[in-house]
Amino acid sequence: MKTCLQRNAAGVLLALAAFSLGADAHEFWLDASPSRPAPGAPAVLTLNVGEYFIGERVGVTTAHAVSLRVLSAGKEADLGRLVPTGPSMLPSLPVTFDRAGSHVLAYESRPSTVVLAADKFHAYLHDEGLDAIVRQREAAGSAATPGRERFRRSAKALLAVGGKADGASTRVAGQRLEIIPLTDPLSAAAGDTVRFSLRFEGRPQPGVLVKAWHRGAQQTTVLRATTDASGMFSLALPFGGVWMLNAVHMVAATDSPEIDWDSFWSSLTFELRARK
Repeated sequence: MKTCLQRNAAGVLLALAAFSLGADAHEFWLDASPSRPAPGAPAVLTLNVGEYFIGERVGVTTAHAVSLRVLSAGKEADLGRLVPTGPSMLPSLPVTFDRAGSHVLAYESRPSTVVLAADKFHAYLHDEGLDAIVRQREAAGSAATPGRERFRRSAKALLAVGGKADGASTRVAGQRLEIIPLTDPLSAAAGDTVRFSLRFEGRPQPGVLVKAWHRGAQQTTVLRATTDASGMFSLALPFGGVWMLNAVHMVAATDSPEIDWDSFWSSLTFELRARK
């Protein structure tokens, strides 16, 4: 696998603006275009933040990125050395793959903090299926106080290099909160049901809302599922094209008097083949 790096000043300014967005109902995802590159041809990797699967690019430096890796059948490579340090940021990363097959691009961020007004915080919690946190705040008598949150992002993108899917998209990357395919989305087609697992720190996570987003020419579709007692969920995906799945898990913070809640965000993007 070979890589090359591109930077531009305009991308840096956009990145700074986009990364300043808080966690309140803003999805974060990893995009690789094209998602089925030919061996030796580049796929351009970008980070994105936004709502309704419409976003802006997010630049990244080592101040933001914990890790950037690519996993394939029997192999793993670290791309972190390409993430710039200092004031320069990475608006896009062209990645070239030497051999055909499934590849998993995996990114993890460092923690960031945000403070939201009580009403806005509760609306965000409800939208992300985190009503248990609302009840905890009510029981503690803190429902009227601002939400002081520390959030971390994990994102994955699946690629079928050379149009070949070999099952490596089901590999576990070991992210803090991770959406893991149990059946290969790269081998599926529109109308198929695809199974997934959600794990937090390596353990199945039950009762978490998962949203699946698809943006077409005329409309944006969102499907919802909740993980079962084993942390698994299934989605019948009706359309071909790029899908983005996202989930949020939140726990009480215990190590800082300035932070009340730790949230962990996970996303997975892949291109589903059109119906045969």
